[in-house]
Amino acid sequence: MRSRLAGALLALATTTAVAAPPVVQALPEDWYPESVAIGPDGAFYVGSWRQGAVARLKPGVAPKAEVLVKPGSNGLANGQGVLVDAKHRALWVCSGSSGFTTVPQTPSALKRYDLATGAPRASYAMPDGGYCNDLAQDASGNLYVTDSYNPRVLKLAPGAASLTVWKEDPMLAGSGPYKGLNGIAIDDGRDVYVSLVAAAPCVLRIGLGTDGSAGEVTRVEAPRVLKNVDAIRAWKPGQLVLFESNAFGEGPYGGQITAARVDGAKLGLQTVVAGLNDPSSGAVWGDRVYFIESKYSLLTKRRDGDGPVPTGVPFDIQSRALPVSPR
Repeated sequence: MRSRLAGALLALATTTAVAAPPVVQALPEDWYPESVAIGPDGAFYVGSWRQGAVARLKPGVAPKAEVLVKPGSNGLANGQGVLVDAKHRALWVCSGSSGFTTVPQTPSALKRYDLATGAPRASYAMPDGGYCNDLAQDASGNLYVTDSYNPRVLKLAPGAASLTVWKEDPMLAGSGPYKGLNGIAIDDGRDVYVSLVAAAPCVLRIGLGTDGSAGEVTRVEAPRVLKNVDAIRAWKPGQLVLFESNAFGEGPYGGQITAARVDGAKLGLQTVVAGLNDPSSGAVWGDRVYFIESKYSLLTKRRDGDGPVPTGVPFDIQSRALPVSPR
């Protein structure tokens, strides 16, 4: 009897869903977050573009952010895309080379850290001086990395010693100083969706073969120009969440988060929240999207005579409900 009761309690514990994270959570001051990922236990991992570090917010009623990856650890400079690989106890972070940091600049690379301790584990250089922006992972553990300087997606297979080119195509090229790609997501294990750094009226789809090979690149047209899709998250099959940072647009509050439905070669869009200050990334948990505002203009649009970068700037993670079915 006692053993059966223990087994029942264990089964109940393993099937009970993890409670949803709080709607608003504070980040460290002057963090200037660029990307956020969430682990299966509901913990958030938020990279800092300015501090070259990663903060963790463990689940709880009033979680307090802790600096998990220390500033500049393993050569981390601009903290870009963040990905949690709980199966292999790994935290992956793209390190950029854009400046505006409080730590030394280093060549852009893909960094690996211990998920529990934040200790450095490996660093993978970007081939040919590329720029590591964002990353996604398939069911086999392969990592796919966007390059903002070149029209290509790179791949790191489990156990590989270096990044290799997975897909390079002129269709993956945009305009402006960053001619390559920004966000990336894998939808239902069948297609890879990427966004250009430049504003564009579309996202790009790359077929993903069952053997991990890359298919053709196709445009998925939007009914308007998307305002610099900084990150993409796959929500449900055929449904994406787009984080339009408006990083190269006018004014600091032109960013928005958009739910998108893929209908063949077209996107149906529905605004979730607008009037945001550089919402560069977020994560989906259940029927809610959790997002950050990066406030990059405080760094990148400063003019001579503006004085030093202001201190004590607050940052947080906010949340909104996603629509039941995007239009």
